[in-house]
Amino acid sequence: MTDKKAILVIGAGDATGGAIARRFAREGYTACMTRRNADKLAPLVAQIQAAGGEAHGFASDARKEEAMVALVETVESEIAPIEVAVFNIGANVRFPITETTARVYFKVWEMACFGGFLMGREVAKRMVPRGRGTILFTGATASLRGRDGYAAFAGAKAALRALAQSMARELWPKGIHVAHPVVDGAIDTEFIRSTFPDRYATKAQGGIVDPEHIAETYWLLHQQPRDAWTHELEIRPWRETW
Repeated sequence: MTDKKAILVIGAGDATGGAIARRFAREGYTACMTRRNADKLAPLVAQIQAAGGEAHGFASDARKEEAMVALVETVESEIAPIEVAVFNIGANVRFPITETTARVYFKVWEMACFGGFLMGREVAKRMVPRGRGTILFTGATASLRGRDGYAAFAGAKAALRALAQSMARELWPKGIHVAHPVVDGAIDTEFIRSTFPDRYATKAQGGIVDPEHIAETYWLLHQQPRDAWTHELEIRPWRETW
């Protein structure tokens, strides 16, 4: 049991989060994944198990401190030490600034930033004494620049980026690799497929980001030697304007 290691994916959806969980499970990591509704994780858990991996799904609200504390404690005490933690909650919503309510702005910040803080703090408490670990925060185009109509989302993602920078400066010397990969482009999801069919039509030419390829980048980050760590990198298809 002592040689077991877990990856915790907060926000393991049907695209990026699920691909990351599968990629690490193939390397022998126990995949521990969360969504607000654990039933939606059942197909992903079954898929990983069918491929010979170990997986566990949890219902958890990343915005609630007590829930995050309990989640990390459960994984650490009942499953395996958390070697890798990935915060992958999106909260991408669009509202004109005059229609952005305080409730919307605060909820988006809670989901896309505050939850990242809670995860980062709790897993750091476990990783620091061990002197190793990887913490990855998924960034977006909005982490770097705010577009019209995305004041809430851009504010939260920019704050998450600053959190990742601060944590990296504090935790790198303690052996914890904190990184902030920025996904700048449309990801191959049902939402993109149904909402932006013209954009999705570029998939065959490599115009849509494949979640499996994002997962490869996350694995690469985790595998980097300590003398050549990356903090931030950008992932985008060739056709993306930047």
